[in-house]
Amino acid sequence: MIDTHAHLDACDDEPAAVVERARAAGVGTILTVGTTVERGRRALALAEQHGEVYAILGIHPHDAASADGMGELRELLAHPRAVAVGETGLDFYRDLAPRDRQLHVFEQQLQLAAEVEKPVVVHTRAADAETLAALACFAGDVVLHCFSSPPMLQTALDRGYYVSFAGNVTYKNASELRLAATQVPAERLLVETDSPYLAPHPRRGRPNEPANVGLTLAVLADTRGVDADALEATIDANAARIFRLP
Repeated sequence: MIDTHAHLDACDDEPAAVVERARAAGVGTILTVGTTVERGRRALALAEQHGEVYAILGIHPHDAASADGMGELRELLAHPRAVAVGETGLDFYRDLAPRDRQLHVFEQQLQLAAEVEKPVVVHTRAADAETLAALACFAGDVVLHCFSSPPMLQTALDRGYYVSFAGNVTYKNASELRLAATQVPAERLLVETDSPYLAPHPRRGRPNEPANVGLTLAVLADTRGVDADALEATIDANAARIFRLP
């Protein structure tokens, strides 16, 4: 099983303990995300320490105001265990950085992803139209991380994006999100924890971790009416393909 999006450095417990519990739960690969240059360095250090861990490196829209060019990020992305650019995108819900600055930094990272030929992992909240417009000219692979906006889905599928579901798809009030999960072609489906956030039912309200990714996968399988083991194999193949995992 592959957790395609976690923040190991934000978990309460030491990353080594989190990775060990994931291993015991059958999670063989974790993609940990650095949302600033400094956190990207920490993500790469964890990837060097643990054979199960790879790194996704980018500037989160919340941190766009303090982003200082792409030079350092470009250097980090040259590391062999860096597998994608992100998470980047637009967050017009919290607005922790000016919107024009978010868009500029997002566009810079899309250009960088094209240059280094890596997929881009996208965070979008309350910015559907703007996110899709920014992505319109990007020819590389796109992952819509922690998918939570069904109105975006048809355009995303038309463009061949990958759609990744986190623990919020398991919540009782998430029927619209579960319906969206049935509409994603199996070859475009991914699953994640977004640890330590969005713990799935029945762990909701507690810190999340990669060991819980199987709970979300089980709900996706039930929702889609397919065998969980078969869906796991498909999703793992999807993740290995887009992130070029061994």
